[in-house]
Amino acid sequence: MKLINHLLLLFIFTTLISCNKSSIQEGRQSTQEKNQSIDSIKTENVTFESEGIKLASTIYSPKNPHSAIVIVHGSDQVPRMTKFAKRLAQNDILVLTYDKRGVGESGGIYAGPQVGTNNISFENLNLLAKDASSAVNVIHKMKEDLPIGLIGASQAGWIIPIVANKNPLVEFMVLLSSPTITTLEQLRFQFYTNGRTDFWENHTEEDAREHIKNDSDRYQFKATDPKDALKTLSIPGLWLFGEKDIQIPVKMCIEQLNTLKLKNKPFEYVLFPSLGHNTNKKEPIDISVNWIKQKSLNIRSGKEKNILK
Repeated sequence: MKLINHLLLLFIFTTLISCNKSSIQEGRQSTQEKNQSIDSIKTENVTFESEGIKLASTIYSPKNPHSAIVIVHGSDQVPRMTKFAKRLAQNDILVLTYDKRGVGESGGIYAGPQVGTNNISFENLNLLAKDASSAVNVIHKMKEDLPIGLIGASQAGWIIPIVANKNPLVEFMVLLSSPTITTLEQLRFQFYTNGRTDFWENHTEEDAREHIKNDSDRYQFKATDPKDALKTLSIPGLWLFGEKDIQIPVKMCIEQLNTLKLKNKPFEYVLFPSLGHNTNKKEPIDISVNWIKQKSLNIRSGKEKNILK
């Protein structure tokens, strides 16, 4: 009996060692694969011109990209979004990210609340759209056969439709926590919420809409309405929203997207009930990456069919 117990213990010990070795080897293999994925991405610093100034950028090139994308900034003083760019590139997307105008190594003057200026004026949004459009032209020259898109958050919701409307190279767009309402309407909502994280616990959707409709404007400038551009576009678009957002009225934006969808616009959206304005999280990004891959395959397939005709 003792001999059997000893043999049983020896068997268990040997099995545990074997399993542990297997886990370690799997862990090492996973790390090696991740390192190889990062190592296989080439980076190149590129300077390009836009509206008389030079913008500094980095292009991330995976071995076999299925699409190309330009990252468009939000409202802050944002340099190149290297972490985000690497994440996209690891999913076989050719990526260009640049220092925003007046930030980092880029020339020009940054406009925004941090320096006491209006960064959502009609003039500034159109200027930033020209910067993004110039970036699209640059990445197109890198690999001309790839479908090109734009991805961005927040303020980018006004910029990206302008770029897509004016630059025919743009074939898809991904917008995170991005408004479909006008710039003045967004300000009315933002002033109403006043940064209160418990806003939606104490206010209804009806309250918010009534305020947006009737509140007086604190600033007087020409409003930008992204729907003006969206109505003219026929390229695929994906919006990702957080239901607890206190920067933009999400349900109102979704309603406007649904109206556009009824007019056969190829627009889609995903709503995350637990998220706020920051939708730069794993699940939204994973959904975005898979969506980009599918839309890129569809675009390339469509082009091939046209060639064969």
